[in-house]
Amino acid sequence: MTEESAQPLDHVARIQAEWARERPDVDVSPQAVIGRLHRLAALLTQRLCLVYDTYGLSEGEFDVLAALRRAGAPYERAPGELAAHTMVTTGAMTKRVDRLERGGLVTRRRSAVDGRGRVVALTPAGRKLIDRAFTDHMRNERGLLDAVTPEDAAQLQALLTTWLGRLEQPEAD
Repeated sequence: MTEESAQPLDHVARIQAEWARERPDVDVSPQAVIGRLHRLAALLTQRLCLVYDTYGLSEGEFDVLAALRRAGAPYERAPGELAAHTMVTTGAMTKRVDRLERGGLVTRRRSAVDGRGRVVALTPAGRKLIDRAFTDHMRNERGLLDAVTPEDAAQLQALLTTWLGRLEQPEAD
């Protein structure tokens, strides 16, 4: 009996077994990795959002405040730059910034460089909030990562970095 078969079937393994029974002509082995990563991502998002909720933020709003804070003093970016740093459309960014502005966490003003452009900046209250939220966020991430050994975490980091790099490469024409 192999080590893998000695373990009880998890949710993904049960789905694979059902598909293997129903469609033996299809290789379902990718689900062993992809299915588990998908489930892990959902669980991680759920647990990460608990911290954001504590501060009255959505995941996207946390991302905006974090992107502004990472920019360094004076903690501001153009909306298009913010969208690129948080990987959302400019339309989605506008909604996030609107809500953060109503909460007094960011301001919008005309760009000093380009009078037609706008700049989004952290307010002192926004900086204070993201500094507290980020500290708790990193404590939470540490707790989540502590479920694996430091050696496994390092190996996982290397594997995911390689895989992500390959998938993010533009396809050759």
